[in-house]
Amino acid sequence: MVFALAASSAVSVCAGSGVLFPVVVNDRWGFINTSGKLVTNPQFERAGDFAEGFAPVRLGHWGYADSSGGITINPQFDKAGPFSGKLAAVELDGHYGYINTSGKYVVNPQFDDAGPFAEGRAAIKLGHRWGYIDKSGKIVINPQFEDAAAFSEGLAAIQLAGRYGYTDPSGKILINPQFDSAAAFSEGLAGIRMGHRWGFIDKTGKIVINPQFEEVDVFVHGLAPVRSGGRWGFIDPTGHYVVNPQFDEALPFAEELACARLGGRWGYVDKSGKFVINPQFDEAMSFADGLARVVVGHRTGYIGANGKYVWNPNK
Repeated sequence: MVFALAASSAVSVCAGSGVLFPVVVNDRWGFINTSGKLVTNPQFERAGDFAEGFAPVRLGHWGYADSSGGITINPQFDKAGPFSGKLAAVELDGHYGYINTSGKYVVNPQFDDAGPFAEGRAAIKLGHRWGYIDKSGKIVINPQFEDAAAFSEGLAAIQLAGRYGYTDPSGKILINPQFDSAAAFSEGLAGIRMGHRWGFIDKTGKIVINPQFEEVDVFVHGLAPVRSGGRWGFIDPTGHYVVNPQFDEALPFAEELACARLGGRWGYVDKSGKFVINPQFDEAMSFADGLARVVVGHRTGYIGANGKYVWNPNK
């Protein structure tokens, strides 16, 4: 649940020497700073993004590097998720638990799956049901759900009897399961699917933007990507288009720019929908701490907001 995200999102860490980002050279991973200078020579089999000052790295097993780029928690885990709330979910011998930033178990491995902490709760799986624990490892919402997402803005999407609704941190169902799918709340709104169409609800469960879209993503700074007629655009919280559907794909805004794909290539648009970094990449991720990870011909690079490389994919 959590670990597929660890090496895919563009999260970085502010360190004493700047910000660190994972790079791969000749099939080995290391870390660079915002200037594109190698801080940690490529030596790891894999490396994830930093979160709260730590990044998962693999040398035989998974451990963690700190903001200096060196190993601070020895490789010993079968899987390692990102730190969140100073705890990270790890898997060992088929069971999941949580470690602190010293690498010590705070919650012993005992779960069949586990997600990251958010707002003091983490989704955990026992058998075929999901529930939630607090940071001491105490089960605060009994495993009963077929699916359970992370908390966001005080609510978490859960699935019961094939339908999605939302629970609060005490386990009280505040929005009854009634939707075919449900996403996280962001800026007071959450995407929900009814039949084959997505719309948005508020925190009372009231539909504020009628289901009409083929896909949606979260609101960021008052704009959300939506797909209609096979094309992506951006709407405001009233459901009106600010950027008309025109892209093959689009991601939420981050640091004033949004990834958008057109003609099979990714670039970056501003809030008017204008490309400020022309479509040229095979893959692209959102900006974080001034840089965005891009892929050209199976090689990974990083660009700044001006579109220039600080780490060239040809390295």
